[in-house]
Parts: sequence; C-alpha cells; structure tokens
Amino acid sequence: MKGRTVLYTGAAGGLGLETTLLLIERGATVVAIDNDLAKVAALEAAADGSERLIVSTADLSDLGAFRATLDQLIDETGGFDIVINNAAIYPSKPFEDYTIEEHQAVQRINVDAGIVAVQAALPGMRAKGFGRIVNVSSITLSGGWANLSPYVASKMALVGLTRAWAREFGPYGVTVNAIAPGAFPTDAEKIHPDPEGYNRLVLDAQSIKRRGNAGDIANAIAFFASDESGFITGQTLHVNGGWTMN
Repeated sequence: MKGRTVLYTGAAGGLGLETTLLLIERGATVVAIDNDLAKVAALEAAADGSERLIVSTADLSDLGAFRATLDQLIDETGGFDIVINNAAIYPSKPFEDYTIEEHQAVQRINVDAGIVAVQAALPGMRAKGFGRIVNVSSITLSGGWANLSPYVASKMALVGLTRAWAREFGPYGVTVNAIAPGAFPTDAEKIHPDPEGYNRLVLDAQSIKRRGNAGDIANAIAFFASDESGFITGQTLHVNGGWTMN
C-alpha cells in the first residue's frame, strides 16, 4: 500500500486503531478522523510519531464543515485513494422513545458523513483510475436488534450504498465493499446491562469459540483496501466468527 492515502473515519476507536496501525505498517498514509481526544492521543502514541498519520478531529455531525475539512485535506495530501467509512454512534432505547431528530442524528453520522467523504474523494479516484471504498456495516443487519433501530437502519443503508456505488464506480477503477463485524469487546458493548451474560450469548452463538479482536477487522479492511481485492466489488464480508452465515 506504499504511496496510498487513506481517509478513515472513526479511526481511533476500539476497532479503528489496529486497522490504522496496520495500514501505516503497510506503507499507507492515513488521514484519521476522530473527535474522541483520549482515543486520538492513544492512537498517536501507538503510531509512535509516524509521519504517515494525519489526525483531524472534524465533527461529522456538521456535514458542511466536514466537507470543508476534507477539501482542505485533499489540497494538503493530493487526494484520497482509499476511503473507510467507519464512524458511528449507537444510542440504545425502545423504538417508540426515539424522536425523529434522534433517528436523523444517527443517520447523519453513520451514513451521510460517509456520503460526503465519498463525494469528496471520488473525483480524484476517477482521475487516477483507482480507488477503494470500504463501508463498515454490522452484524445487526442480518437479524435486526431490539432497541437499536436507527443504528440497524443506518448499517443496512451502508450495504445498499455499497452495492449502488460498486455498480456505478466500477468503470472508474473503483471498488466498493463492506464488512459487517460481529460482536467485538469494545466500548459499544457497554450499552448492554449484563456484560457477562452477553459474552456468554456471543460465544454460544458463534461457531468459533473465542471473542473477535481488532486484528480480525484490521485484516479484513486491509484486504479490501489493497490491490489484492481488485476483482471484488459490491460485496459484504461478515466477520463474526460464524454467528451468521450469508
């Protein structure tokens, strides 16, 4: 991946950090978008001062400001060869307790920010005749999840965009794929009231009897971001230890 520039939203999170480090290790420059300052500090420390890590704390909920930030970063870096749409929020409560504004807030960050990122990056990809777009979906699209309806809807939307973009962007030399992580022990699990019971549920459901780790996701994303996946597009790879099979 030497010489490639990656735009990665949510890059400092529980699953993002390992992927960012792997991409840097393989020669890419990673523009990491994340506004969790503690996680950003941990990422910068783990990257050990690498010149191929560029951090931005852009607010994805302000789409106009986000686009302006991306345009500036494109001017500074020469454009993005790879876009990884990973940033997400996941409020949890019964459907009837959500306001429409709360639904829209989840959609704005989980889906619309990714649309903005691709709109910013695509002209450069098309000019080069090369691009990789990786959308991070979720196991929740396979069966639905109670009390997470805005999140589930947003992750299904990313799969729809993956297929539509793959069809449209293929002639440009741009591939578009998604990964759907299963249950990983990250901050997202803190929304569950019984962590130990949830851990047992996950292991019972999975065919592989260990919890997934950030490296499992990093390897999947790195594959879709690489030249090795050049004849694969429009696909969703489920990385969940065999919990669901598609």
